[in-house]
Amino acid sequence: MKCPYCGHTEDKVIDSRPVEDENSIRRRRECLFCHKRFTTFETVESTQIIVVKKSGQKELFDRQKLLSGVLKATQKRPVDAVALVSEIESELQNNFRMEVTSGELGEMVMNRLKALDEVSYVRFASVYREFKDIDTFLEALNALKSPRKNSEYR
Repeated sequence: MKCPYCGHTEDKVIDSRPVEDENSIRRRRECLFCHKRFTTFETVESTQIIVVKKSGQKELFDRQKLLSGVLKATQKRPVDAVALVSEIESELQNNFRMEVTSGELGEMVMNRLKALDEVSYVRFASVYREFKDIDTFLEALNALKSPRKNSEYR
């Protein structure tokens, strides 16, 4: 690590502790040349995920953008939107997916919401699938009800 005061490259670590989010480590260092102290933060480098939009345009995965959509769908519902988005992001990272289509991303959210909270699922699906009229909305609701009716009679 290069000293920010004198540029010397040798130092010693005086203190290390995890940062609040526990995704990085704060290190207090002392330069062995000028003896001044400075702080560094160490994080794991993750791969950048590219989202391929319907138009073919590519953009970097934006966690906040996904979280915003999920928060709108889960507003006043018993769903932890942050945990849901973290789970999806972790799945993409763990599968070493460099690219994902916006369609795949939307389906990942809908599958999780469907299992967690049907109201949030319908809210998200109505925007994601661009429901044009009430009939499309009713089809989605009936699709949710059908499997449940069948399973009640088994």
